[in-house]
Amino acid sequence: MANYKGERNRQFPSKISTTSFVKLYILHLLREKSYYGNEIIDEIKYKLENKWEPSPGMVYPLLRELEKEGYIVGWWEEPDKRSIRRYKLTDKGYEHYKVISRMYKPVFEDSLFIVQTVLKEIYGVNS
Repeated sequence: MANYKGERNRQFPSKISTTSFVKLYILHLLREKSYYGNEIIDEIKYKLENKWEPSPGMVYPLLRELEKEGYIVGWWEEPDKRSIRRYKLTDKGYEHYKVISRMYKPVFEDSLFIVQTVLKEIYGVNS
């Protein structure tokens, strides 16, 4: 498990917020192709087998933030209508993605360990 400097870790199960998770997942998805906001929500929902999906109220502000930081670039499919804004990852965004994905990996591993251990201990379920 990750080293928390000998401090008691009272947060369960990890130290990654939902917002940070969704930001990482958005950057991950944009590595392969461009998406618009609702497509990102649908893709996350699909990949997580309909067990969870981020809200538009989380995704759209994150897209604006990521674009402002230069991690993604957006454009209107039909500039006159301004109805669908597509996004793609920039080189700067890819570098940022690599940094945060390495940073969060031990946190995800800790979370997985905790959940698997509880499932096994309480319910006799193996992963």
